[in-house]
Amino acid sequence: MKKGAILINVARGAVVDERALVEALKSGHLAGAGLDVFEEEPLPPDSPLWHMPNVVITPHVGGLGERTEQRVFERFLENLQRFLAGEPLVGVVDKEAGY
Repeated sequence: MKKGAILINVARGAVVDERALVEALKSGHLAGAGLDVFEEEPLPPDSPLWHMPNVVITPHVGGLGERTEQRVFERFLENLQRFLAGEPLVGVVDKEAGY
């Protein structure tokens, strides 16, 4: 990443090399990080990320909002209708890909 960038990860912990991230944050190459997911979850208590002033850690709910429950219910209803009609479902998890 470019010098001075801020890394935000709300996807999957495995997409970021945490050791390299810690070094980039310590050296000042990265200005900061916002993290909702980690290589190991929960984030171990001895992780240096907990004590870095340029890191914001959220409790794996960074994607939640005021309409989350409504959207989940709407998706459920849509898939129920599709299932009953013999149509393909939307948002099906690809277990091999991990999402």
